[in-house]
Amino acid sequence: MIRSSRRKFLRLSGAAMAAAATGGRMCAAPLNMPVGLQLYTVRDLLPKDLEGTLKKVRASGYTVVEAAGYFGRTAQQFRQAMDEAGLRCVSTHHAMNELNPHLDEIIAYDKTLGVDYIVCPSPTKRNGSEGELDLADWRWAAGELNRIGDKVKAAGMTFGYHNHTPEFGHENGVLFYDELLRLTDPNLVVFEMDCGWVIAAGHNPLDYLTKMPERFPLLHIKDMVRGANGEDRSTVLGQGKTDWRPILRAATGLKQYFVEQEEFDIDPIEAIRLDAEYMQKLNV
Repeated sequence: MIRSSRRKFLRLSGAAMAAAATGGRMCAAPLNMPVGLQLYTVRDLLPKDLEGTLKKVRASGYTVVEAAGYFGRTAQQFRQAMDEAGLRCVSTHHAMNELNPHLDEIIAYDKTLGVDYIVCPSPTKRNGSEGELDLADWRWAAGELNRIGDKVKAAGMTFGYHNHTPEFGHENGVLFYDELLRLTDPNLVVFEMDCGWVIAAGHNPLDYLTKMPERFPLLHIKDMVRGANGEDRSTVLGQGKTDWRPILRAATGLKQYFVEQEEFDIDPIEAIRLDAEYMQKLNV
């Protein structure tokens, strides 16, 4: 499944990073916000031609990005590639099993990049084993997020958590995502809502954005369609089932959003161009 492969990608890219390292409400034009891209969208292109792919991202209509892996580049090299492409990396993704042993390195690397946010998109079980997290694991993860968030804040950046679908499981009547929100300190941990996965899990982003918009300064904009095998799969924005206007209106705490598309029926660069065009024309 896409969410599983993405978490595997983040674990692998985190190991590569460790080796290499040895504003206001904005959005589409109607919201006065630059269009952002999560670079996982072009994950197959970046290892082949990092510099060229970043320039294509800029030419497709994006000015800010969120990184998910550094492809063997030092912080200085990665920042130079961003600068030469005319992009600003405002956020990065790091799995918890990367953050725990390499937090100081990651903070130093990301400060060199000039990012505002460090985001965890993949927690771990409390005993370090593989498998789905139970309620005790999620509660332990909340404590880890607070601990990491404290160090990230001390370094002058903001720490966040990004969901997939497992967060919307439940145990003994307790929804895991609600428990994360309850147990994390709002002064130390913000949330990056991946709207596509919230919807795929059978929930409505509005339920959270209307109640606590200040907890969600970051959003992933991902449209979904039902695939032939019955699973939700991402598609070009506007071709899926999501009405983004009420979601963006409710996101009154929004600082930045990132388009993310994980599957393609057309060339990925053409797809991200269409995604950016959709967001630029979206009347919220």
